[in-house]
Amino acid sequence: MTKPALGGEGRFGEDYLYFYGEPLDASAEAEAGLIWQLLAVEPGMEVLDLACGHGRIANALAARGCRVTGLDATPLFLDRARDDAAARAVKVTYVHGDMRDLPWTSQFHRVINWHTAFGYFDDAGNRRVLTQVAHALKPGGRFALDVSNRDRMVRQFQSSGVDERDGSLLVDRRQLDLVTGRMVIERTVIRDGRVHRVPFFIRVFTFTELRDWLLDAGFASVEGHGEDGGPLTLDSRRMITVAHR
Repeated sequence: MTKPALGGEGRFGEDYLYFYGEPLDASAEAEAGLIWQLLAVEPGMEVLDLACGHGRIANALAARGCRVTGLDATPLFLDRARDDAAARAVKVTYVHGDMRDLPWTSQFHRVINWHTAFGYFDDAGNRRVLTQVAHALKPGGRFALDVSNRDRMVRQFQSSGVDERDGSLLVDRRQLDLVTGRMVIERTVIRDGRVHRVPFFIRVFTFTELRDWLLDAGFASVEGHGEDGGPLTLDSRRMITVAHR
């Protein structure tokens, strides 16, 4: 397997949008509702969607009355997010930037990082993201971080996966490195007569490890939840941590 790219360079682009870039839909509305509940969000709050992608969650939260800012490193995603916001007549401030270097201090009531958008840097970079989030939050602010539940992943590990759309294929071959805590992935996209390979990795966490990282970053307390907002268990597909500033 070739060396994976730091930060998942090349993973997020037009091919990703082709397979996964559905606009605001029922699932986005449900996820926005869960965020609203877990973070006790209220209309008028300043909310940062960190690594907002193509705006599914940011636009749904804006429709509920939040003042939303979305930050992402991929201009193509931000263009799609702006187009969708305009089509839905919602206002979101979309910013191109690096989550390791946020330009805000004590700006937001709530910050979210959703759908495994964390863990693409080395450990120093990942820790810096959490510190930057703590600085960007107002005192008493809250941060929701949604990632895969590593404990279930290890128990039910699958070394490959295939997504298909209109005859095009996205194939992932996976290796779980227990020493580094990384899922190393070789992604192959077969589309429009071409083959594109993208190696990348993502850091995966137990709740205890991620909780300790968040406390080290300056948060006062951390809770763990499953994908439905209930208790985190071995059977939870997702792990949502809610950190209080």
